Amino acid sequence: MTCRLLLPAVAALAAVACAGAPSRPPPPAPGTGGTAVPHDEPHARHGNPPFYDVDGQRYVVLASAAGYVERGVASWYGPDFHGGRTATGETYDMNAMSGAHPTLPLPTWVRVTNLQNGRSAVVRLNDRGPFRKNRIIDLSHAAAEQLDMIREGTAMVEVRSLSAAGPAAATAPRAPVGRYFAQAGAFADEGNALRLVARLREAGVGDVTIVEARVDGRRLFRVRAGPVASVADFDVLVERLRQAGIESARLALD
Repeated sequence: MTCRLLLPAVAALAAVACAGAPSRPPPPAPGTGGTAVPHDEPHARHGNPPFYDVDGQRYVVLASAAGYVERGVASWYGPDFHGGRTATGETYDMNAMSGAHPTLPLPTWVRVTNLQNGRSAVVRLNDRGPFRKNRIIDLSHAAAEQLDMIREGTAMVEVRSLSAAGPAAATAPRAPVGRYFAQAGAFADEGNALRLVARLREAGVGDVTIVEARVDGRRLFRVRAGPVASVADFDVLVERLRQAGIESARLALD
């Protein structure tokens, strides 16, 4: 769970602490949860600045969510924020199928799939966050419950943008199979990949491999460390990569 921000439509934002936040309105009536139905919406007047800064890190808001797919770790936020304001100015209802994302335009509809159990949820993003390393999305209590991640608090997920007309809006993916890795980099030049592997091994990061793939007809060499068995293991590995100079490690599924 993370500190929420009310983001005005300005070019830059300063970090806002939770302490001293204004009083909240009465909590909303409980929502119905279940499966939300994506529909086209214009970008909100609030919550979509070109960029903003939190705790010394700059987040650039994407102009469009079209084609967006990302894998990483999800967290959730609930009672402590219920009835507060989201970045768009709406009232946060922990029983609605909603969520927070640092860079996607608001609102955006996404399908979030728990890669550890195959469960998925259609979520409307209307808030900013999470502002914690290794976390790519913050979900409402209802969405987290549908993904069966309440007890653990986090889960390895895939976030995929949806459109009202897209077939993915109505079709849930099958349960995934495979292993989880931290991807340290991807290169068109195999030599660059080999140099990164050597650098990581010299820094004490074990189990580093190169996976060759074809993307749009081109060869790509992906440098991965792992595998990992849990979110906790992933966090530890990402921290080791950070100490080795890799700031942008991402979750990869074999």
